[in-house]
Amino acid sequence: MCDVESSIYLPLLEETGYMPKHRYAYGNELLAHANRMADTWGLADQGVFRSQIKSCEWDEDAKRWKVVIEQGRGPNEAPVTMTVRSQFVVLANGVLNHPKAPKNIEAFEGDMFHSARWNYNITGGDPSNLESPQLTGLEGKRVGIIGTGVTAVQLVPQLAKWAKELYVFQRTPSSVGEKGQRPMDPEEWKKIANGRGWQKRRNENFNIYLSGREAEENLVADGWTALKAYKAAIATPQDKPLGMADIPGHIGGLLAVDAPISERIRRRVDEVVEDKTTAAALKSWYPTWCKRPAFHDDYLPAFNLPNVHLVDTDGKGVDRATKGSLVVDGVDYPLDVVVLSTGYRAPAANMAEPSGVSSMTIKGRGGALLSDKWQSKGPSTLHGVLTNGFPNLFLTGPMQVGATPNYNSVQDTLSQHCAYIVAEAMKQAGNSTDKVVLEATIEGEEGYSGLHMQYAAWFAGVAICTPGYLNNEGEQAPPEEQMKMARGTPFPQGMNAFIKCLEDWRAEGSMKGVEVTV
Repeated sequence: MCDVESSIYLPLLEETGYMPKHRYAYGNELLAHANRMADTWGLADQGVFRSQIKSCEWDEDAKRWKVVIEQGRGPNEAPVTMTVRSQFVVLANGVLNHPKAPKNIEAFEGDMFHSARWNYNITGGDPSNLESPQLTGLEGKRVGIIGTGVTAVQLVPQLAKWAKELYVFQRTPSSVGEKGQRPMDPEEWKKIANGRGWQKRRNENFNIYLSGREAEENLVADGWTALKAYKAAIATPQDKPLGMADIPGHIGGLLAVDAPISERIRRRVDEVVEDKTTAAALKSWYPTWCKRPAFHDDYLPAFNLPNVHLVDTDGKGVDRATKGSLVVDGVDYPLDVVVLSTGYRAPAANMAEPSGVSSMTIKGRGGALLSDKWQSKGPSTLHGVLTNGFPNLFLTGPMQVGATPNYNSVQDTLSQHCAYIVAEAMKQAGNSTDKVVLEATIEGEEGYSGLHMQYAAWFAGVAICTPGYLNNEGEQAPPEEQMKMARGTPFPQGMNAFIKCLEDWRAEGSMKGVEVTV
């Protein structure tokens, strides 16, 4: 189940005319809507599935990218390698696409899988019914789930319904607010989907509240929009950059705003969870911006069930596995099934270098590696989408773009911007569109990167956080690396300011910072 309201999370609702079934969409509805969009715009037969791009290399003479693709053909056939020539390449691989597992668990011989690779052969059920999954394969079994992040918060109530015993292994508790899931009411939908451009307006209204500000009306009015200090992670409009002397007061101000919000969330744990020791362990102790907050109506009540047991590892995680158990602090927990709800490689790892995130080699002009450019300079783009030396290559974040919990709205913003750049370049080319080459100028990307460095101190509040994906699991970087990382902050004035920055740039019309050749 998505944690962002479906009216703003599902893309192109206005264009497709679709009304979501619930306020928060389940995974099967997200898949159905993806297929709906593919069918609506004739993309259903354009996908190359079961495939991985191994490399992209720019051919200067042909003005094309040489793209090497490896397609899997199943367990009994060797993969097939294909090469295609593409005028443009868009890296749209997302940011949470490398599932990770804890160390020292290889000895476990029971059933084990990552939540991102759910195994219905083990659990029973099927992906067509995620509102009330029938996990009959877990009946009579001892199940362990490692992790208590936003995915685990959704899984625990469902696993608790079917497992004989459920052990929840916690490193760091999540902040869990109320969700208020309900079917979408058609009358309510008429008010939501009202007027041309309604989804964009609703998204921007959502962003106003996430930046710690208020509008005339809170259109979404959910748990997210109550988190006034979440701006610490995603920025807000600022009059001037912070100096080093300003940072202690800045962090103190954020903590003061966050304190009553965090206390209300911790108080809810006491109100719901009956066992006081369990309740104390389930309380988030860090600021709400440090980990993605969770919202769920059934997670905390699950710990009142007699078959659900919290194993709090006090920040250490599971020590190791034996053939039939997980071990924490010298205590064995015998299990039949282990679910790894342990998240993904931090997006900030290696400064989200695009070829590493997409697991491919990218060579631009003269055979230059994109990974080398990122390593030597840090993130270097114009608007987060173009980088000098790599013509006709479009990036899609997460570095140097606007940030919001609604990642799909970021991608929608970037998609429109990339489409404009290509269309404008084609217009300039006249009858020579097959020869168009475009890329960011050095001056353009350095000016844009400098803006991020100038305001990087705003994000100092992340430094006090518990290890997580926002701060690369707490890994400390040397000063020279920190300077590079400062180039890759989210857009420093917030998501709505990022949208306006791109809109103003397009309205100006000169494609400043982009060189187009034919």
